[in-house]
Amino acid sequence: MIKVSLNIVLCILLASCSPENGSNKGSFTVAVIPDTQNYLDYTNQKSEGFSLDASDQFLSQMKYIAEHSFNNGGDIVFAIHLGDVWQHQTIQMDEEHRAEGFEAIPNKWLAGHVFPAPDQVFGFEVPMAKEGFRILSEANIPFGVVPGNHDYDAMWSAAGWPPTDDPDKLTMSIEALGRLHAGGLNTFRAVFGEKSEFFENKDWYVESYDGGTNSAQIFEADGYQFLHLALEMSPMDDVLSWASSVLKKYDGLPTIVTTHDYLSASSEKKSVPIIDFHAVDARHNNAQMLWDKLISQHSQIFMVLSGHQHGQGLLIEKNDFGGKVYQIMADYQDRGQSGIDAGQPIDRNTGRPVGIGDGWMRLMTFDFSGRSPSVEVSTYSSHYLVDANYLDNYAAWYRGLEQPNMTDDEFLKADSFTLELDDFYSRFGSSSGL
Repeated sequence: MIKVSLNIVLCILLASCSPENGSNKGSFTVAVIPDTQNYLDYTNQKSEGFSLDASDQFLSQMKYIAEHSFNNGGDIVFAIHLGDVWQHQTIQMDEEHRAEGFEAIPNKWLAGHVFPAPDQVFGFEVPMAKEGFRILSEANIPFGVVPGNHDYDAMWSAAGWPPTDDPDKLTMSIEALGRLHAGGLNTFRAVFGEKSEFFENKDWYVESYDGGTNSAQIFEADGYQFLHLALEMSPMDDVLSWASSVLKKYDGLPTIVTTHDYLSASSEKKSVPIIDFHAVDARHNNAQMLWDKLISQHSQIFMVLSGHQHGQGLLIEKNDFGGKVYQIMADYQDRGQSGIDAGQPIDRNTGRPVGIGDGWMRLMTFDFSGRSPSVEVSTYSSHYLVDANYLDNYAAWYRGLEQPNMTDDEFLKADSFTLELDDFYSRFGSSSGL
C-alpha cells in the first residue's frame, strides 16, 4: 500500500513504496483539496506586501497531485476540490436575489472580509485558479469541483440579522456579527462549467446541472467504476432531484458526494451560524436535510466529503438500507506557520497567524488487497513535503487553533486514520467487472 513519506530513507524504514513507482495492485489514491481561498487571495502575495506568494502553495498542491497521478506512474486516480477556490466577490448582490427582495445591510465587522474586488478576482485570483487546474488537466487527471460560498459572485450581510454596534459585545455569534448570504455563480460557471476547458468533451465528466454548478464524474480504479457527485453549497430541492436522477442512471456504482458545507469540526451536521444558507432562505437544504432527503435514501452513497468549517471532522452513520456512510470534513485554511517562517507578523486583530493553508491536503488511499477494503486517510503538506505523522511540530503548530479540546495524540489521529469499509463488498461486489 502506498504511504506518503518524508524521504527515501523513511520510505525504506517503513517498507512503503515511493509514489513514483506506481500503485500496488489493489490500491489507489483519491486526492482531496480543501479550501484554497487564502492561497489565491490577492492580498496574500508579495506584490501586496505579504511575506510570501501564498499562490505558490496552491500550485505546489496541484503539481504534487499531477506528479503522483496514475498517468505519471503514481497512484492518484481522481482529485476533488472541496470549494472556496478563490477568495473575493465580483458584485454586491446578484440580480436574482435582488429581484426576489433580498437586502444587504452595512456590517463594519465583516466589511474587510466580504467586499467585491472584480479587478483583482479577474486579474489574479481566477487566472491563478485556472493555472492550477490546468496542471491537473494536462496530466489527464479526472477531477470534480464544488462551489463554496467565496466562489459565489456576491456575498453580503443579510437584512434581519443586524450586527452589534458595541465592540465589547463582539463574539463569533449571529447576535454580534449577523448573518451572511451569497448568490450568483456566473464566474464559477465560466471557469468550471460544463463547457469549460476542463470538462467539455471529457468522457469522465458524465452529467451536469445548472450549467455545471452541480456535476457528476466517473473514475475507474481496481476493477470498479466510482461515481462522484459535486453539489453546490446547501443545494435546493431541484438539485437533489437531479442528483437522484444521476444515481438512478448509474445505479449500483459506489458513490462519493462532495458539497462545501456539511460537517462541522465537532463532527456534527450543522452550519456555521453566521453563514447558514438555510437560515436566510429556507429553500436551501442544510446538512441534516441533505442527509434526510438524498444521502440516506440512496444505498450506493458510501462517502460524503466537505470543507468550509476550519479543522477536521468524521461521522459514520448507517443509511436507510443499513449501509455505512463515511462523512469526512477537512479545511486547513487557518494554518499560517509558513507565513511565520517567512517573517509575516501575527494578525493584530486576532492574535493568530495569518491563515494561508501551509500546503496541507488529504490523500485517501483505498486498499482492496485485504479481506475487506479500507481507506487510509493521510494529511500531507506539499509545502513542507511531509506527512502529518512525521512532523514533530504538527500538533504544536495547529491543534490550539483547530481542536483545543483534543490531546496532541487525538489531534494527529483526526488527520491520520484508517476507515474499514467492512460492508463494501456486500454492497458493491468484489469487482464491477471491468
